[in-house]
Amino acid sequence: MVGPSLTDAERDVASRRLKLGFILLVAASGGLTALQAGGSLPVVAVGLVGGAVLGTVLLWFLLRWWAEFLPSPDRGRNQRRR
Repeated sequence: MVGPSLTDAERDVASRRLKLGFILLVAASGGLTALQAGGSLPVVAVGLVGGAVLGTVLLWFLLRWWAEFLPSPDRGRNQRRR
């Protein structure tokens, strides 16, 4: 049998990079939208910061939502049968 191609440490690093990339993508979208609308430098900065905050909240929501679909390790165990 073939085992996993990534160690746990490598998987953690890859997961962290993917999360950071997602947040940066949403932040860049906010900044570029402000720039395209003709905003000044402070307005673009606010767009970047607002996008980063929105990206963080969106990531938090998506991770909590995705966790509902993952199997729990104790599913079917430790439940009382009546």
